[in-house]
Amino acid sequence: MSGAFDVLKERGFVSQVTDEEAVRRAFDTETVTCYIGFDPTARSLHVGNLVPIMMLANIERCGHKPIALVGGGTAMIADPTGKDELRPMLTTEAIDDNIAWIKRQLGNFLDFESGATLMVNNAEWLRQLNYIDFLREIGTHFSVNRMLTAEAYKTRMETGLTFQEFNYQILQSYDFLMLYRNYGCTMQLGGDDQWGNILAGVDLIRRKDRALVQAITAPLITTSDGKKMGKTAKGAIWLSAGMSSPYDYYQFWVNTDDRDVGRFLSLFTFLPMDEIQKLASLQGADIRQAKAILAYEATKITHGEEEAKNAQQAAQSAFTGASNGADNLPTTEVDSVRLEEGINVIEMFVEANLGNTKSEVRRLIQQGGASVNGERVPDINLMINTDHLDDGTILLRAGKKRYHRVVVG
Repeated sequence: MSGAFDVLKERGFVSQVTDEEAVRRAFDTETVTCYIGFDPTARSLHVGNLVPIMMLANIERCGHKPIALVGGGTAMIADPTGKDELRPMLTTEAIDDNIAWIKRQLGNFLDFESGATLMVNNAEWLRQLNYIDFLREIGTHFSVNRMLTAEAYKTRMETGLTFQEFNYQILQSYDFLMLYRNYGCTMQLGGDDQWGNILAGVDLIRRKDRALVQAITAPLITTSDGKKMGKTAKGAIWLSAGMSSPYDYYQFWVNTDDRDVGRFLSLFTFLPMDEIQKLASLQGADIRQAKAILAYEATKITHGEEEAKNAQQAAQSAFTGASNGADNLPTTEVDSVRLEEGINVIEMFVEANLGNTKSEVRRLIQQGGASVNGERVPDINLMINTDHLDDGTILLRAGKKRYHRVVVG
């Protein structure tokens, strides 16, 4: 179990630490129980959640005891961190349904079956709270003046912070206290934007139980061109195969900027660091090999080895024009009658999710970035029909690397 902190640090997961030597010593000398919270506001987590997930996975692999805390209670209000408006309220039924889906996703990364990692729902204690008792026991330990300086509240203060949102830091701190008391959890992990909330929990445990606990935050990951990690022109990249296909997931990683390949291999795969360093040192066209390995390994962890192989074959098929693996490309079925009559190329590209709007596809075509069966689309008035079928399929491409297959339904 030794070396967990050094593993996290070497792979790029460590930004801020309450006491680095104490954290390293704990990981080296005992089995540490630590936790990260996940917000069940959707049926799926997304690529932006991968850093905390992979932090827990690496800690588990080092022999420690991670807890994935799902916010069945806190999701009933709203975390204001990084938001410029109030989130819509979810019903308890919707939250509980989301949690069931998220547990299945996290099970691809973490070992819940053997008990190596626990999944805990803070609804266990938050939904049963007596408000007056909570204010007397917990509320007295929080300074409003200090809370108002927290980074989590600054953006919302400009647009109107609700009292409901203002309570979020107190509830998150209470989560840490309950996990400390019920599970012996002595460490919280999270992103840098949660540092203030996490320290509030550390302070609450010190005040209430006279105990010293620790915290680690990871840097907020952006790409080398300054974009938020996990965001694309098509929107968020989800961990659910039903919301982002394994092929689209693979394509997201294979399109990584050259400058980010080494960093992303460290964060989002389990490959040994010496192998990662060799891959990161590749230059020119050879960097494609490293990107393909990143895409395969990341997809394998999230969707399994078979789906990773299928996505890899589909990507190679689209790139080379080979038929092997083409069945694994994202596919849209069109009615045979519609195809015989002809479908405008712009409409077809929008249906295939190769553009969010018709105007976006129009610009793509006018800039020479759209092709059908490997041939550039000459103009926006092209009608796609049965003459374009090649062995029963039509291959669309947007840009250099986004492919989609059209078949007759």
